[in-house]
Parts: sequence; C-alpha cells; structure tokens
Amino acid sequence: MVTSQLTYNVHKDNIRSTTEMKRQNQSSVVEFILLGFSHFPELQEKLFGVFLIIYLVTLIGNAIIIVIISLEQSLHVPMYLFLLNLSVVDVSFSTVVMPEVLVVLSTEKTSITFAGCFAQMYFLLLFGGTECFLLGAMAYDRFAAICHPLSYPMVMNKMVFVKLVMFSWISGVIVATLQATWVFSFPFCGPSEINHLFCETPPVLELVCADTFLFEIYAFTGTILIIMVPFLLILLSYVRILFAILKMPSTTGRQKAFSTCASHLTSVALFYGTASMTYLQPKSGYSPETKKLMSLAYTLLTPLLNPLIYSLRNSEMKRALMKIWRRKVDLHTFF
Repeated sequence: MVTSQLTYNVHKDNIRSTTEMKRQNQSSVVEFILLGFSHFPELQEKLFGVFLIIYLVTLIGNAIIIVIISLEQSLHVPMYLFLLNLSVVDVSFSTVVMPEVLVVLSTEKTSITFAGCFAQMYFLLLFGGTECFLLGAMAYDRFAAICHPLSYPMVMNKMVFVKLVMFSWISGVIVATLQATWVFSFPFCGPSEINHLFCETPPVLELVCADTFLFEIYAFTGTILIIMVPFLLILLSYVRILFAILKMPSTTGRQKAFSTCASHLTSVALFYGTASMTYLQPKSGYSPETKKLMSLAYTLLTPLLNPLIYSLRNSEMKRALMKIWRRKVDLHTFF
C-alpha cells in the first residue's frame, strides 16, 4: 500500500513537473525572429532599394486615386467608389507589410513581439480578405454596366453599392478575427525563428507545437470560400462581359474593352493565384524562398499594379486629374 502510494505520488509529481516545464517553454517564447533573406545578405541589400521604391510608388499612386475620386463629384458613382475603397485597402495592405519587410531586409535578424506579430497577421488577413470580396464586387459592377446598361442604375443603386462595400469589409474583419485568434491560441514552445519576411499564417503555423489538423481543414475550406469562390464569380462575369463585347459594332470599342478586361484579369489572377497557392496548403512542400516570393507577389505587386490597371489608364480619371490640377493652378494665379 505504501509502495503504491509512493508510486502514485512520484507519478503525480512527474506530471506536475512536465506541465510546468511545458508552461515555461510556452511562456519563454515572448517574441519571434523574422529571418527574411538573411541567408543571402547581398540579395537583401539590393531588394531593400527596390522594395522601398515600389512602396513609395504604391503609396503615391493609390493616394492620387483617393484624392481624385474624393474631390471630383462626377466620379461619385459605384465604379469609381469601388476603386476608392480598393485603393484604401491597397494602401493599408502595403503599410501593414512593407515597413516591416524593409526593416527585415536592412538587418540580419529582426525581432517582433507576440502582440506585434498577431496585429500584423490580423490586419494582413483583414485587408487581404476585404480585397478578395471587393474585386468580386467590382467584377459584378462591370458585368451589370456592360451586359445590362439600361437597367444598370436600378441593379447597382446606392443601397446595393453600400451593402456590397459593407459586406466586403465585414467579411475581412470576420476572417481576420477567426484565423488570427485561432493561430495565436496554439502553444509556441520554440524555436521562435520565422523563416519569412512578415507574420503570415503558414510560416507562423510551422512553429506551433500542437496538433493543427482542424485548423488546416478550416484554412483549406476558408481559402476555397474566400478566395476561389469570388475568383470563379469574377471569371464568370468576365466571360459574360467578353461575349457582350464581341457583339459591339465598333472595332475601337471592342479593342478598348478587351484591353480593360485583360488588364483586370491579369491583376485578379496575380492576386488570387498567389494567395491561393500560399493559403491552400499551409504546410506545403514549397521551399521557404518560393513561399516568400509568392507572398510578395500579392502583398507587393498587386497594390502597385492596381492604380495603373484600374484607374490611371482610365480617360475619365485623367480628365478629373487635369481638372483638379487646373483648379489648383487658377487658385494660385488668383492669389
């Protein structure tokens, strides 16, 4: 009896000490280290300058769009108000990611706190999810305008526009809240080095010391719903748009419409394609460098290209820009 009691006590002490060690290990990881391209220091120096220029051009391009559409009353229609929201998302998206990327590229190892990593992942998911739904809403808007021009004012009235925009932003908030909170509810026992440029879900998930099977099922299902479903709807919308364009009598009109559709689809394919490859397989067999490049494709290039693709090539945007510029010149001349 005494022996069994001693055995029980020893077993109980072992369990307690093991639990305490686990808690200590979990609490010992108070920050993460972002490695970036630290294995290629010469590459990091070159990329820093390139990414800094891209970031500044992205901010300027999207800021111009936001200012033009905000100031010009004639552009306060659904098509351009969607563009305004997209530019706000792109500026926010870049600002969440790029300053941290530039810091990582300028040092060998960059530390980021638990709270900082959570915040970056949260807003990355929020703006990324919002952009997915906004691109879908914009494709529907173009479909309604081109395929149903007579009923367009009723199909895309102010209430429908507001609902689509609110749905896009609220969906982004829900996605970010669910996924970021779930990821950071897992224990992190070490190591604390994230082989990435910023706190994205797949590389952070690799540091979790727990079973993530349920989360991976959720991530796969969520990616299908959030990325692939809007992407398929966009493709279907543009298929209908292309059929409508083919029926246009004017050759010039068809060429302009084809050029616009090709540009839009290029941007959509870049964003959705790289994002789905990143999030459909959180623990995929891609090399770390390949994962970094795929992440940069939709976090860096898409916000840069969107102003060129969606707005700055648009004749009405150019006219509005010239009108605002003349107004400013006349004001300076008057004073």
